[in-house]
Amino acid sequence: HDLQWIHIDPERAAKETPFGGTIAHGFLTLSLASRFAYDCFSMMPGQVMGINYGMNKLRFLTPVKAGSRLRGRFTLQKVTARNATDMLRENLLTIEIEGTETPALIAEWLGLAVFKD
Repeated sequence: HDLQWIHIDPERAAKETPFGGTIAHGFLTLSLASRFAYDCFSMMPGQVMGINYGMNKLRFLTPVKAGSRLRGRFTLQKVTARNATDMLRENLLTIEIEGTETPALIAEWLGLAVFKD
């Protein structure tokens, strides 16, 4: 439940902010990362599940104006075998705003790939 007026009051946001209208809550933008990941990744052979392991260095860089088009970009940074069935993947997540040079957010996203015994 978002009560912050810069996210829910278009008239006030148009008058009192430099954005020209409402902007998305940063966590709303971040929530799209899951959908972008489904569009980009598939299960590896033998993998039984993928688990969100958390994020490092999350930064919200540019406000997302209402009506903006976004896309997610993932860059694999590191893969670490934790044991015989778990592999930790570190991806650089970038959520980009169409027509804007600076991304909406960047983060190191950790995902745990779990494999059959």
